[in-house]
Amino acid sequence: MNLSANLRAVEMKAYVPAKDFERSLAFYTALGFEVPWHDDEYAYVRYQETSFLLQKFFVSDHANNFMMHLLVEDVDAWHAHVKASGVVETFGVKLGELVNQPWKMRDFPLHDPSGVLWWIAQNTD
Repeated sequence: MNLSANLRAVEMKAYVPAKDFERSLAFYTALGFEVPWHDDEYAYVRYQETSFLLQKFFVSDHANNFMMHLLVEDVDAWHAHVKASGVVETFGVKLGELVNQPWKMRDFPLHDPSGVLWWIAQNTD
């Protein structure tokens, strides 16, 4: 299908739930994400060219089934960075081990303070 230039998409963002909005902001900041703007309900959170919207909204079933995927160039460096950041100890979050997946990715899981599951991954092929 040939789409008109007028239908070109620029960006897509997820609204990530936060049980404790300020705690979640602190978690993402500790990981090195920037928060260029926020108010009492929403925050624009970015890391380089990637971004999402953090929202002061929490439903346990929703948050515990919400996943984000961050594709990086060096997943081993990211895993070391997460460990060194102290977020596991400071925020009591879960960090999994690196795994080579059969779908040609190397990844690891990280939960945020609200239970959102992040898969941080690198293509291996």
